[in-house]
Amino acid sequence: MNNALGYQMDGANQMLSGLVWLPLVGIGILWLCPPAWGRAVSIATAVGLGVWTGVLVTQFDVHTAGWQMVEQLPWLDNLGLSYGLAVDGLSLPLLGLNALILVLVVVSGQPETRPRLYYSLLHLTGAAVGGAFLAQNLLLFFLFYELELLPLYLLIAIWGGVRRDYAAIKFLVYTAISGLVLLAAFFGLVVLSGSGSFDYGAIVTENLGVGAQVGVLILLLIGLGIKIPLVPLHTWLPDAHVEASTPVSMLLAGVLLKLGTYGLLRFGVQLLPQGWQVLAPFLAVWAVVSVLYGSFMAIGQRDMKRVVAYSSIGHMGYVLLAAAAATPLALVAAVAQMVSHGLIAALLFFLVGVVYRVTGTRDLERLQGLLTPERGLPVVGSLMILAVMASSGIPGMVGFVSEFMVFRGSFPVFPLLTLLAMLGTGLTSVYFLLLVNRAFFGRLTPALAELPPVSWGQRAPAIVLAVLVVTLGLQPAWLVRWSEATVGTWGQG
Repeated sequence: MNNALGYQMDGANQMLSGLVWLPLVGIGILWLCPPAWGRAVSIATAVGLGVWTGVLVTQFDVHTAGWQMVEQLPWLDNLGLSYGLAVDGLSLPLLGLNALILVLVVVSGQPETRPRLYYSLLHLTGAAVGGAFLAQNLLLFFLFYELELLPLYLLIAIWGGVRRDYAAIKFLVYTAISGLVLLAAFFGLVVLSGSGSFDYGAIVTENLGVGAQVGVLILLLIGLGIKIPLVPLHTWLPDAHVEASTPVSMLLAGVLLKLGTYGLLRFGVQLLPQGWQVLAPFLAVWAVVSVLYGSFMAIGQRDMKRVVAYSSIGHMGYVLLAAAAATPLALVAAVAQMVSHGLIAALLFFLVGVVYRVTGTRDLERLQGLLTPERGLPVVGSLMILAVMASSGIPGMVGFVSEFMVFRGSFPVFPLLTLLAMLGTGLTSVYFLLLVNRAFFGRLTPALAELPPVSWGQRAPAIVLAVLVVTLGLQPAWLVRWSEATVGTWGQG
C-alpha cells in the first residue's frame, strides 16, 4: 500500500522497538539495583542504546527511499491508534544523533542528589525522542512528542539554577501549547482527508484541497515552531538553557529541538507538498527573521549560555530556509544542518558548563585569560575555539558543509533571502569572536588565578564531539549519504 508518505508494509521486525524499550528496561534495572550502581547502570544502558543504533545503521539500505524495518501492531483501532514503527533516511541520522548525545549526557553529568531519578528522566527523554522519530502513526508521534515534556520539566525544575522554577514552568506551558496545537492539526488532517485512521499509510492527501492543506500547515507551523523554536515563539528557550544543568542543555539543544524541524519535513514537506509550496515564500522570510534575530540578540549577551542559546535560534532558522526552498539539495542540507547543529551546540554547551564549573561564573565581564597555558584552561579554550569556528562555518568543519549546502540549495529559489540568511554566518563570527576574546584571551584575572584542573576524563565528551565535527567536515559524504535517497525524492526541482 502506497500513499503520499511512500508507506510500504514489509513484514514484522523487532529491531526498532529495541530503541524505544531498551532505555525503559534500563530504567527498571536502575531502580532495582543499589543506588551506588546507578551511574554504572545508566552508562551501560546508554552505551547499549548506542550499540543497538549502530547495528541498525549496518542494516539500513541507503539506496532505498521508502520505509525500512517496518513494525505494525494493532492497538486502539477505535481511536485510529496503532503501534507502528519504521525508519527512513530522514529519521536514521537523527536516531544516531539521539543515541550519541544521550551517551555523552549520561557520562558528563553526575547529580549530587537523587541520581536514580535523574538518570531515569534522561533515559525516558531518550526513549520518547527515539519513538517520535520512528512513529508511523500521528497519534503515536503525538504521544512520544508529549512524553518528553514531563522529564524535561523535572530535569530543569529539580537540578536547575536559581530561577529554575520559572524556567521549568515556562517550558512546560510553551511545550503543552505546542502539543495541543499539533494535536489539532493531526485531527484536522485526518478529518479533512477522510481517513479512518491516524496511520501514515492510511492518510492520502492527493485529493486534499490546497486551502485545507494550508490550514493544517498553519497549525503545524505554530505547534512545531514553538519546539524549534522560531521567532517570536522562542522566548522559553534562553531561560530554559540558562537555568538547566549542562547535560540537560546538551540534550535540549542537541536533540529535542530537532523534533520540531523533523515534524516540518515529515508532515509539511512530505505529506502536504501543495500547501507547503503556497506558504514557502512566507516560511523563507520567517527563517531569515529567526536567523538575524538570533544572531543580533547573541551579540548583546553577557552570559555565555545565553549567547549559545540565541545562536541555536539563528542556526535552526537555516533548517527552515532549506525546507522552504524544498529543492533536493536543500532538503538533504536540512537534515545535515540538524545533525551539524546538534553536534556543535552540544559541544558549545558542554564547554560552557566546564567553564562555569571551574570558575563559578558565565559572565563575560568577569572572565578573561582562560587560554593561559600555565594556570588557565588551555585545552578547554582550544576546544572552544574549534567549536566556534565550526559554528561560524569555517571550511573543514561540519558547520561549513551543512550551511553551504543550505545556501546552495536555497539560492535558486530564494536568492535575496538566501543572501540575507548568509549574513547570519558573518554575525555568528562576530558574537563568538566577542565571546572567545573576552573569556579566553588576555591576562588571567587574579580572581581566577587558582583554577582547579580539568582531567582528560572530564574533557572526553568534548573531545568526542570535536572529532566528529572535524571528521564529518572533512568527509561530508558520511553524513549526507543516509538521507539522499529519501528526502532527495521530495524536492521540487
